[in-house]
Amino acid sequence: MNWLDLLVFFVYLGGITLFGASFFKQNKSSEAYTVGRHKFPAWAVTMSIFATFVSSISYLALPGNAYQTNWNAFVFSLSLPIAAFIAVKYFVPLYRKVNSPSAYTFLEERFGVWARVYVSACYLLTQVMRVGTILYLLAITINAITGWSIPVVILITGITVLIYSIMGGIQAVIWTDAIQGIVLIGGAVVCTVYLLYLIPGGMETVMDVGTREGKFSLGSFGLQLDESTFWVVLVYGIFINLQNYGIDQNYVQRYIASSSDEEAGKSALWGGLLYIPVSLLFMFLGTLLFVYYQSGGELAPDLQSLDEADKVFPYFIVNELPVGITGLLVASIFAAGMSTVSTSFNSGATVIYTDYYLRFFNKRNGADRSMRVLYLASGIIGILGVLVGLAMINVKSALDVWWKLASVFSGGMLGLFLLGAFTQRAERKGALIGVLAGIAIIIWLSVIPYIMGTSDDAALHSYLTIVIATAVIFLVGFVISSIIGKNSKAHLQ
Repeated sequence: MNWLDLLVFFVYLGGITLFGASFFKQNKSSEAYTVGRHKFPAWAVTMSIFATFVSSISYLALPGNAYQTNWNAFVFSLSLPIAAFIAVKYFVPLYRKVNSPSAYTFLEERFGVWARVYVSACYLLTQVMRVGTILYLLAITINAITGWSIPVVILITGITVLIYSIMGGIQAVIWTDAIQGIVLIGGAVVCTVYLLYLIPGGMETVMDVGTREGKFSLGSFGLQLDESTFWVVLVYGIFINLQNYGIDQNYVQRYIASSSDEEAGKSALWGGLLYIPVSLLFMFLGTLLFVYYQSGGELAPDLQSLDEADKVFPYFIVNELPVGITGLLVASIFAAGMSTVSTSFNSGATVIYTDYYLRFFNKRNGADRSMRVLYLASGIIGILGVLVGLAMINVKSALDVWWKLASVFSGGMLGLFLLGAFTQRAERKGALIGVLAGIAIIIWLSVIPYIMGTSDDAALHSYLTIVIATAVIFLVGFVISSIIGKNSKAHLQ
């Protein structure tokens, strides 16, 4: 990289870290650290929700996926309007009424402490995997630019984000997210315009080559359940996004941090919908990269393998962009990753503090000890995330790995939430039996095939794990609760 690129990048990295850390003096209580005293404006929360959606998983893996195959991954985004509408109508009012920093207080009120522990544990596992995936993708970028060791970059990046997220709390997370959301959109737009300028024939060539090679395809519309067809990805997206909006601490914490019910609803709606055009832009970038290298741009030998698709966009940024713009794009990728990682650190710490420390160890909530617990919890999430990032080195496609892991580690917890939120008949025993049935399904669909080495021959695509598990938990819990309820009434008579 040119010295100007390095200057742009390090000025951004240092500036965002100092800005986030500047909120340290405003975070002397657990309430300030976790919900910011409910004083955030709607636009800031909107950008924060959006930036949480757009991690480096999106910024690097979506273009890589589109370059490698087609626009099948964009189908995931098409499910967002459904989830956003349900969230605004049902989820946001529910959590605003409960008014707890944790998304899982509601489940304890509904089904008992076991439900709170089960779902919060699933959430923490998912976040650790998410942090690791994002740190890995960021490390790919820096490795492509400087040749620095990927493990070293993962360590340095994790520590840097941890510093300002610990010092600044939720205020640092939301306000830096707002800035980073603007930066990452700007970087993607600049790169798109420049690629169109480089490609001979511009948009006409893009349409011709893209159409001929099937790059704009949304995937097969067949009904196969063992492939990532349009319908499999759409159904997967609906369930994952319902989980995001309904039971993901990253989002629920922002509902509570908003200044009013109306502002929370607006933020939930627009924060999600904004991701649709931006993810489309990322897919278009992947297609532009494919057309560019097919129509005269030279592709480095190590990027000819499909296994290296996640590295295509970083390679273009480093080798093809003008001086100064490269630094901006690298900063954009870091903005995407840092916003999501800092969110996971803060939200994970909030869950550990609220659902475990306060619930089981110190219900009196001593202020001094509370802050120490929050700092320690953030550090634990950070360390585990770094370890996962190190373990993900040399994976074929980070996007595929992340989606599969999210499906498994989510544990079908959405089913338990839907059972509690939309049925009055559900009882504790019925819900517990439903969860046990859901866990059994997850083990059957995901763990056993992996152990037996038959994953490639599975009858169902791994994306469907969360769909099946959620349905089983909901249906089994509802049926068993109905039977228990009828037996109880008969016994009383």
